[in-house]
Amino acid sequence: MALSKKPVNGMKDILPEEMQIRDYVQQVIKETYRSFGFTPIETPCMENIANLSNKQGGENEKLIFKVMKRGEKLKVAEAKEEADLVDFGMRYDLTVPLVRFYSNNANDLPSPFKAIQMGNVWRADRPQRGRYRQFMQCDIDIIGEPTNLAEIELILATTTTIGKLGFKNFEIRINERRILKAMAAYSGFAEEDFDTVFIILDKMDKIGLDGVAEELEKEGYAKESIEKYLALFKGVEEAENGIKYLAKTLEGYLDPEVERNLLEIIDTVEGAKAASFKMVFDPTLVRGMSYYTGTIFEISMPELGAACGGGGRYDKMVGKFTGQDVPACGFSIGFERIILLLMESGFTVPTQRPKVAYLIEKGCPAEKLGEIIGKAQEERAAGKQVLVVRMNKNKKFQKEKLDAEGYKEIVEFFNK
Repeated sequence: MALSKKPVNGMKDILPEEMQIRDYVQQVIKETYRSFGFTPIETPCMENIANLSNKQGGENEKLIFKVMKRGEKLKVAEAKEEADLVDFGMRYDLTVPLVRFYSNNANDLPSPFKAIQMGNVWRADRPQRGRYRQFMQCDIDIIGEPTNLAEIELILATTTTIGKLGFKNFEIRINERRILKAMAAYSGFAEEDFDTVFIILDKMDKIGLDGVAEELEKEGYAKESIEKYLALFKGVEEAENGIKYLAKTLEGYLDPEVERNLLEIIDTVEGAKAASFKMVFDPTLVRGMSYYTGTIFEISMPELGAACGGGGRYDKMVGKFTGQDVPACGFSIGFERIILLLMESGFTVPTQRPKVAYLIEKGCPAEKLGEIIGKAQEERAAGKQVLVVRMNKNKKFQKEKLDAEGYKEIVEFFNK
């Protein structure tokens, strides 16, 4: 039986044209983040399954690629439950590995610690356009900074990067988990129902207020609570300042510090931004990860109808590993979505090195071949990209292909 030429379902081969763009985008990301004082790290692609299944990863915990035990440890016939067969899992994001990394190496790291991490993650998701089972994530995180300086730096670093890649008129939607909880409590929902309410609220952009009301009714919640809850969102829409409106309306349910904190983040970022975007308070923003404890944010591109990254504060996660809470906040760029948007827009990598192709006729004597290679080396040392290949029989087609790949200068070398 012939072997399959196709990659496994949900994963893809990356062709040279896309790879060139991916390399360029990674370079821009790393250089920009380094200018903000972030330091690159790397973590393994696999983690202990207990770390990945600690009920903080939301729906992603249902999508873990689980890794079976190996060698003599794998005893299929004796297995009674999954734990007898599985001990590792492929990481589904970079936050859990980062927190484990920090917990293991904190004594050797500065405080606060500003980390860049780029790498593939794996989710057993349903493949669709722009969504794969293996994909690149790009995170920056600040661990050990309790104030909103962390949020401000993360948002500025990320938006500066997005701007350098040519994106304009996007939004940073921002909210606070404590606002979400205060709105639900004020409306009369029990604390044990908050997660269900937030999951439904997260669909607001797809189903609207009426759709949210309908789903809350299906869950059996009191009509009075639903009406009171949805009235808050209408009030935000009508208010001159949604944050101040909620701070006043939710008095007694919401810490006054939340209002000051959010307004300070928005005002500072707006005053210092280096890209074309605006900060937008969005009380419907939920973010799926249950490890978020405070500020949450998301990159939204209304013109493209796409979200291209997000993050937030997760102050309780380090404590799961060490027993002692450490403030932490992170922002992840939607790397794959950005690559897709750039590819669809016909993006080309700017300021490339001049590309030269040497076509050498077959049967070229060794002495002459050595001279040609020597010349190619000189041009490479001078900053050019030089491709040395044998001349094909169909030279016209070969030149057309080279031209399409950006080789505008083609030099032919013949035996005579």
